Parts: sequence; C-alpha cells; structure tokens
Amino acid sequence: MMLLGAALWMGSCTKEEPVMPNEEPKEEMQKPYVEGELIVKFSAEAAAIVEQQEATRAGVVTRSGVGSVDEVLDLIGSYELERVFPRVATAEEQTREAELDRWYVVRFSDEYTTEEVAARLEKLGEVQRVNLNHTIKRAYTGKATPLSREKLDRMMQQSRATTMNDPLAPMQWNMINDGTMFTSGEIVKSVKDADVQVEKAWSRTMGNETVIVAVLDEGVDFTHPDLAANMWVNRDEIAGSKVDNDNNGYAGDVHGYNFIKDVGTITTNDIYDSGHGSHVAGVISAVNNNGEGVSSIAGGNGSQGGVRIMSCQVFSGNLSGTSLQVVRAIKYAADNGAVVLQCSWGFISGSANIYDWGSQGPRTQEEFEAYAPLEKAALDYFVRYAGSPNGPIDGGIAVFAAGNESADMAGYPGASDDYVSVAGTAADFTGAVYTNYGFGTSISAPGGDQDYYYDYVDENHNYGEVGCILSTLPMSKSETGYGYMEGTSMACPHVSGVLALGISYAADQRRHFKAEELQKLLIESATPIDSYQTGTKLYMRYTADLGPIQPMQLNLSALRGGMGSGQVNAEAFLAAIDGGGVELKFPNIYLGTGAVSVVSPALYFVDGEQLSYTLSIQNPQVASFREMAGLYYLQGLAEGQTQATVTASNGQSQHFMITVRRGAGGNGWL
Repeated sequence: MMLLGAALWMGSCTKEEPVMPNEEPKEEMQKPYVEGELIVKFSAEAAAIVEQQEATRAGVVTRSGVGSVDEVLDLIGSYELERVFPRVATAEEQTREAELDRWYVVRFSDEYTTEEVAARLEKLGEVQRVNLNHTIKRAYTGKATPLSREKLDRMMQQSRATTMNDPLAPMQWNMINDGTMFTSGEIVKSVKDADVQVEKAWSRTMGNETVIVAVLDEGVDFTHPDLAANMWVNRDEIAGSKVDNDNNGYAGDVHGYNFIKDVGTITTNDIYDSGHGSHVAGVISAVNNNGEGVSSIAGGNGSQGGVRIMSCQVFSGNLSGTSLQVVRAIKYAADNGAVVLQCSWGFISGSANIYDWGSQGPRTQEEFEAYAPLEKAALDYFVRYAGSPNGPIDGGIAVFAAGNESADMAGYPGASDDYVSVAGTAADFTGAVYTNYGFGTSISAPGGDQDYYYDYVDENHNYGEVGCILSTLPMSKSETGYGYMEGTSMACPHVSGVLALGISYAADQRRHFKAEELQKLLIESATPIDSYQTGTKLYMRYTADLGPIQPMQLNLSALRGGMGSGQVNAEAFLAAIDGGGVELKFPNIYLGTGAVSVVSPALYFVDGEQLSYTLSIQNPQVASFREMAGLYYLQGLAEGQTQATVTASNGQSQHFMITVRRGAGGNGWL
C-alpha cells in the first residue's frame, strides 16, 4: 500500500501562500487521510459472506462473518462495516459487474493506528485491496473577488452589444474575445478569438436540457436567478425529505446531494465557502439571453433550456471531503443520468515543488492506481456506465483540472489517458503563470491570469481581476451574485461546458456516440496554441491583501508542447460531431409481465419536440400502452414478442420490438 503524502486540491482566483518549513502545520495538514477508517475490497467469496451479515439496507454490521477478517478486527477492539455504495435496484447489476459491491468501509477504535490495521488486513487472502480514506484538501484559503454593486452598475451602463443580451457578457473574454479588452497603448495582452469559440457554435445549439453535468465541488446555489432554471431536478424526490422516495439510495436529493453532510440539502452559505461550485456551474450553464448577469457555454437561449447542473457537494466550508464521499458522488452521478463529470480538483502532481506544496502526488498510472484504487474504480464506473445506448452518448466523460503548481505534469486522476485534464490560459493564448502542463495534459482552456494583468485598469476601475473568469457566485456570498475567480479549476468547466454543448448537438441531431469517440473529437478539434508559447511572460506576484508585490517572469517556451492538443474549440468540436456517430432509433423494449416502461418518442425524431405521435402494437395481447404528456407508458401483458410502430406527424415511422418475459425488469432482463 502506498502512503504518498498527497492531498487533493482545488484552485481559485486568490491563491494560498505556501506553508514554509518552519511554520507549524495545522493538524488537518498532518494526516492526508481519515484515522480510524479503511476502505477494503473483499474477494468475491468473502463479500458474499459479508453481505449475508448485513442487518439493514444501509449495510452497517458489526461482524463480517469472515473468520480471518473478524480475527484481525477483534484484536483492534470495536468495529463496524458498511458497504461503500448503497443498493439501488436499477443499478445493482452493473454495480456487481464493476465489482463495486465488494468495497466496504471499516471503522474501528483508536487503539491501533490506521497504518497498523491496514498492514494486518493486507496480509489476508480475503482482502484484495486496502484504500486509505484520503482527505480532500483545497490548495487555497482565499475566496472569489465579488463584483460590487457599484461596479456592476457602471459596467451595465457602459455595456456594449454582444450576441447575448446578458449585461455582463462583454466582460467575459473567455466566451467571446474580440482582442481589444486588454489592449491599452503599447500594452497588448489579448488576441482575437483567444476564447472557447462558442459564438459560432451557438448557431448549431445552445444546449439541450436532457444533458446533465455533475459538478463535484462546493454546493451550487440552486436559487440563483441565473442558475435556477438550469438546475437538474429529481422530480421523484421531495425537498427536505429524510425518506428515499425514489429508491436511488439517497433521501431528499432534489438538485443533487450533499455528500459532506449526508443530506439532500445543498448548502452554499458556510462562512468558509468560497462560492466555487456556483462559479463553476455558471461557466457551464448560467441561463443565456435572459437579460441578467452572465452568459455561459451551454445555458440555452432564454426560455429554451440549457444543459442541467447536478450539484454533488463534496466540499463545505472548512470541512474536507474524503475518498468515501467523492466515490459515492461519482457513482451517484452515473446512476442518476449525468454524462459529464466536472471535477475542479485532483491529486497534487508528481512534479510539484515540495517546498511550496509540502508533498508530491503519483507520478505514473501505476502509482495512481496503487494509491487510489477505489477512486479509479469509481471513475471507471462513470466512464463505462453513464449515458445510455439509446441516447446521444454511451458512457461518460470525466474532466479534471490539471493543477495550479506550475509543474511540468498534470495531477492525477486527470493525467490518466482515460479522463480529460485541462490546463489554463490567459486572454492571449499564453499559458497562465500558475498552470500545470506537460505529461498528462489533454487540452487547454481560459482559466484567467490575474498576476499577468496586474497593470490593467479599465474604465470601471476593475484591476487585474478582470483577467480572471467572471461568473456566478452564491447570493449569500456577493451582493450582486457575480464575481471573479481563476485557476485550472476555472479552465476545467470550460471544457465540461463545451463537451455538454457537443452532446447537446448530438442529441438535437439524434446521433449516438461512444464516450471515447466524443472525447477523441474534443481533443483533436482544439485550436493549436504552441506558437504563442514563446518569449518571456512578465507578471507580478499578487496577494489579495497587498496587491502586486513582486515582479516575476515565466519562460513560455517551457510550455510549448505541454498545453495538450491546444485550446478547446466549441465550433470545431460541433462541426466534427455533425453527421458522425450513428442515427438514434426508437429502442426495442424489454418488459416483465405487468411491468411498465416509459419512453419519449420525441427523443428519436429530429425536431421531435415539435411533432405529435401515434403508436400501434401488432399484437395487443402481448403489450398495451397509454399516452400521457408526450410520453408512452408500455406495459407487458403476456409472455411473447410483438412488433410495434411509432409514427410522427411529419409522416416518418420507426419500427421496434416489444419482448415480454416473466421476471424481466422494465429496462432489461433480471
């Protein structure tokens, strides 16, 4: 078992000062994992025995039933075991296929250290893996730079026309960069089109509400006037409920789940919250063209909804998340419909400066898998099981921030080829002064660069912060609900947003792709930016309290070839999707006798939302149907098979088969 001294991190506009060696570290810095807990993977045989011992649906037991395991645990005093992932009937088959049912958290007394217990358990043949419950730490103490009411009023008075009527859109160089924003006399720090190329992409789609992005972060302000309409809503759940009404393993999860506090209520008002989750969400899907606030990449067009944000809260105030909470959030996202996993965090890179960061993370794929086997297993579950073979994407895509350590490799998990790792750029395509680059970096995106724009002051008395990313903040954290942040954690949601926009376009066109196909198209369609990584980049080290304090320089040539395939390009990505994949067809239906399956025909005809439908079943003895609000409820009546036809009002028809068998579930065979 590897006991690397790595913690997980996130980045923001105000970066934390490094801890010096002569400073006494905080207690939470001394232990990069939770004491008194281990997460273990049992062998198939041992897991079956433990499962028989489970006394409740939650699976908390005080005996494993496995002799060798209980013998070891009896020596350390009282203990309990709990299955890591709650049982969900609709996902249990794939959970077992991925062997996630065999992971248990073991909690024990403090008579022995976690390392000692781990060493004992690792020797047992019934225990296949031992995972420390890593503590997730954020590498910053500062919060966003809120936009004051005075500045907001001035900016709105001087706002110029753009594609969107959102008044703050002209300040979002990351969305539409005309090359003039950071040009003053001889100072030129912007390049036309050094953005995510979303303006022309909007002529194809502005987002589809069937596409869900899971934001693993601080909580998202689901009441924010620029976010509320684009929040994911679990319509089968009840807000504030302590009962799991929809049987998905979590109670009260209307807009997502608070994994930190194990409740359905998402929070954003802790005194130590930074607003990061809401800021990230705004980049992806703030409501576009609503005459309010900011624009976003995939936020729809006013009354036409954008992609949906699912809030998976893994940070809250100064509470550190853990491996246990994060992996549950990842699986929850996959099981509840998310297809993009937005992760502005990761392990410190294996090339991080130990003097500044106190430790280094995994350097290779092998080290990552040895250090965090459960995190890897949960991410692979998302990559494989998110999405649908009957939707625009089969599988899911996980997007990570590369890191803010100026290191020559990205941090894991993003550095893995299986996921996407995002470096940060400024408004002139140059790499941000803080960004990680090199090995493991997939692609780049605007992340902001306040230290680089220290000498820029605009007519609204905005200083270097305008070189950061402007987005939404919780209303409890800002009088205006908007503010600035920077970091690869801000670059990350630009890529998540472009991915969501591309999946929306595939959905609009009724095309189907494998997740790995879309990930490849995303990387290959990026704008090359190596030619901008030349010369010396001058900047001023900046602190929130003192402002610019120390002149610095960055040799940009070191970044050449290290910024991934280039800067994410929404227009080129959607063009690559156009006509690709395979055509979506009305799916064959598998039912048990008496079971009901619900399907929307609009999902399988281009412009299907504007059409009406009729459905006929060749043999009504096998199955029946009823229509309600554009949905068809198909019910199995008797074992057998029959052809059925759905016909749209434009004259197009699609044939499909209905198969009914005893013991079959609504979505497949049991």
